[in-house]
Amino acid sequence: MTQITYPCPICQTPTTWSDNPNRPFCSKRCKLIDLGAWASDEYLIAGDELSLPEHDESSEY
Repeated sequence: MTQITYPCPICQTPTTWSDNPNRPFCSKRCKLIDLGAWASDEYLIAGDELSLPEHDESSEY
């Protein structure tokens, strides 16, 4: 079977797909760097901005 090699999206290190538990990243470190980027709004998904409903303090859940 042919090993598929691709660059890590964070550090560009060549890595293989089939035996990598962190795919598409090369390591857990790169996986966490990517998660941190999403959490700090470094990445955005294109689309129209949605307006959120006003929060009513007196409403019950």
